[in-house]
Amino acid sequence: MRMKPWLISIALAASTFAVSAQAVNITGAGATFPYPIYAKWAEMYKAASGNGLNYQSVGSGAGIKQIKAKTVDFGASDMPLPANELNEAGLFQFPAVMGGVVPVVNLPGVGPGQVKLTGAVLADIFLGKITKWNAQPIAALNPGVKLPAEDITVVHRADSSGTSFLFTNYLSQTSPDWKLKVGAGTAVKWATGVGGKGNEGVAANVQRIKGGIGYVEWAYAKKNKMAHTQLQNRDGAWLQPDDEAFKAAAASADWAKAPGFAVVLTDQPGKASWPITGASYILVHKAQADGVKGKEVLKFFDWAYKNGDAAAAELDYVPMPDAVTKLVQDAWRANMKDAAGKPIW
Repeated sequence: MRMKPWLISIALAASTFAVSAQAVNITGAGATFPYPIYAKWAEMYKAASGNGLNYQSVGSGAGIKQIKAKTVDFGASDMPLPANELNEAGLFQFPAVMGGVVPVVNLPGVGPGQVKLTGAVLADIFLGKITKWNAQPIAALNPGVKLPAEDITVVHRADSSGTSFLFTNYLSQTSPDWKLKVGAGTAVKWATGVGGKGNEGVAANVQRIKGGIGYVEWAYAKKNKMAHTQLQNRDGAWLQPDDEAFKAAAASADWAKAPGFAVVLTDQPGKASWPITGASYILVHKAQADGVKGKEVLKFFDWAYKNGDAAAAELDYVPMPDAVTKLVQDAWRANMKDAAGKPIW
């Protein structure tokens, strides 16, 4: 029996409504540090649930501004916000994933991991005090390495950046001169160098400029086959970056006692600890005007906690430990409400 045209129209409308009712798309903006893993998780989550994530890799500072202005469903920052700022903006903060920041160089004839740097020497390079690659302070750390008589070009972030926060926080702990003259922050007054937007921009500039040095998240360095440096950590050990070294840096973190889970993992003790390690944080409003969207943000990161570890490890990020994700999920239940004040988790 042929279906009447008006019945076909109703059937199509009903099926369209069912699809649209099921699909919930969310938006996020912020840190470039975790972009590779958020993009991978989004692809996997879409395949598993049908729901989409549009994440704008615009830098931590821009992400914080956008979530405060309520133009996105969540913000992302590699610099944890202090409790007073969270409370003032009505925000809740939780860690999503951890990783490491690495210095990267463009030196002819020098391969990945060949050059050794200390925090103090790195600070002097970024202060413009050391201007040649074969300068004595660098040469003294690298006997047997053929360092070129090349000018050093510093490359730093041009935007407000959580990666910059981790890098400058580390330099502030290892160089009194850096702490006094520049300090730590998402945006600082750089003493020298050229800027690049995002981890992508810094990586591109270092690759383009002979004699360049910059800092990027480890996944960007690996993906772009860049020459990273070794770093000497707090216990005096020389390390290559990898996920085990990032895990070691996070091992002693006390997440339960940190307001807003605000743990900074730079310059941690332990012979195996990579000195520029950090967590990337998600920022959401405690009171969700759209409870469905708010719950979908939590569902996405809950799914990532449970299903995203292998993808994170493949990209050399460190998944959050199970004990930490349980703390986070308990905090979701206690803090996240819809417009009527009802819990959304």
